[in-house]
Amino acid sequence: QALYSWNVSRVPTEELLTFSWLKKDSEFTPNELEEQTFASFIISGTIDHLDEIDNLISSHLSSSWTMERINKVSLAILRTSTYEIKFQAGSNPKIVIDEAVNIAKEYGSDDSYKFINAILDKIEKDLLEVKNSTKDTQSILHNIKSAGAAKRQENHIRLRE
Repeated sequence: QALYSWNVSRVPTEELLTFSWLKKDSEFTPNELEEQTFASFIISGTIDHLDEIDNLISSHLSSSWTMERINKVSLAILRTSTYEIKFQAGSNPKIVIDEAVNIAKEYGSDDSYKFINAILDKIEKDLLEVKNSTKDTQSILHNIKSAGAAKRQENHIRLRE
């Protein structure tokens, strides 16, 4: 709801994160305050990384779709979910996607949950592929460094002889 509001009105982030449409702070239970803090983290992180998130979403749209064509509620769901998948350490992409689909079923248009599921699934798979590729590259670099160190040690021993 907050990101949708920001997208429509461009309310300053600080004002948005007060959640003025909700209860007064003194009326929140400890659990609600914790949820509000988590929501603030997700919303501000999404806004801070919006260009990268939008580029990622856009790159997974078919050629007949543009960002402008996406329903604002669906776009808010896609943006926050993409933020969680890409930037929130320890998040489980499958759970994030499942939550996004459930939110879309409740608040989105009729079949928006299918669209959201497809886009987030593609994003998650691509990010996993990049992560695995990065691990492979790091492993190769480690092996090269180890081989180089072994060669230097071998040359050092030969020089002593």
